[in-house]
Formats: sequence, structure tokens, C-alpha cells
Amino acid sequence: MRSITVQQLSELDAPSVVDVREPDEYAAVHAVGVIPIPMQSVPERLDELPEGTIHLICKSGGRSGRVAAYLEQQGYDVVNVEGGTDAWVAAGLPTESGATA
Repeated sequence: MRSITVQQLSELDAPSVVDVREPDEYAAVHAVGVIPIPMQSVPERLDELPEGTIHLICKSGGRSGRVAAYLEQQGYDVVNVEGGTDAWVAAGLPTESGATA
């Protein structure tokens, strides 16, 4: 499985990032521009995944790693974000809070 650091991710031009944390975790804080699809919902929401390479993020990298393994088996091009949202916040990268509309 491929992985990327939060710093490397922040330097990409308009990456597709899916946050697989639970809704309450997402609402508390998330990286700007991520798509929220909770881990348990991924199999039923495959049609909502973006085209091309998908970067997966969670709190610290564990859940997103499991989702990455699953999506790789389904034929998706995925990259796990090392350290997850915790590392993103610690690096001082842009965040926002609040649930999706």
C-alpha cells in the first residue's frame, strides 16, 4: 500500500482526499476540502468516490489503512495519509470544523 505524509499531501495540486472518520470526529476538525465518507459506509458509497487517485485520511492512519487495503482489492488507486488528521493538525495545516450540509 502506498502512503504519503501530511506535508507531501499539502503540496499536491487539488488532491482528492476522503476522510473515513465518524461524523462527530469530522465535525470537530478536518482538513479543508476533504470528502467525508465514514469507514463503515465506504462499501455502500463507492459511487461517491472521486475519480483517479484517492488519498485516505482518518485520525492517525489506522482506519484509512484498512479502507485503503479494501479499496485496492476493488481496483481503486489509493494512498494512505500517514499520521492522519492528528498529524495534519500538528503540522499547522489548514483545517475547518462543522458537519457537512
